[in-house]
Amino acid sequence: MRSPKQTRRSLFFVTLGAFLTARRFAAAQEDQPGSSDRPRKGDLLVISEGDRAGALIVPDDVKLGEAPLHAWPKDAKTSVVRNGSRLNEILLIRLDPGEMDEETRSRSAEGIVAYSAICTHAGCSVTGWLKSDVGDKDVLKCFCHNSEFNPRESAQVVFGPAPRRLAPLPLAIADGSLTIAATFVGKVGAQQGG
Repeated sequence: MRSPKQTRRSLFFVTLGAFLTARRFAAAQEDQPGSSDRPRKGDLLVISEGDRAGALIVPDDVKLGEAPLHAWPKDAKTSVVRNGSRLNEILLIRLDPGEMDEETRSRSAEGIVAYSAICTHAGCSVTGWLKSDVGDKDVLKCFCHNSEFNPRESAQVVFGPAPRRLAPLPLAIADGSLTIAATFVGKVGAQQGG
């Protein structure tokens, strides 16, 4: 019979082995050629976090009224997930098309819009989805310096120090999956100093 100390030691090494294997797999994925390339027309979208990370996104995955779904682009030909740069992370939100301005509607697919997940102020991740400080609709919010972006109007800044909108990413639907219809519109991320 094993002592409790031996059992804990065995459990530790099994857990450590699993952790190191997962880290090697993640590092291998991020080091693949093309993983740092910006999203391209024809790329698919996959979930970037949680228990479904890596799953292909279909329109029904993005629900009206729910918080944004975080996604990575995935090369449809090579299956390389473009997760080698945080600038590639995308926010997907389903909105009522009747509430979108014409520019936003033209880039949407079945009411789903996509934006860069990187704030244009200091490059923090945009993680909030809550009522605006200046209105009654939910907005995208960066908690680093409280910038807010209206996803119904091409993610224009509605509050805070961000100097410009989040970069929109035009979408399409092909073979039942969300795909990228064109590259980011505008610069992704924060202004560079200097």
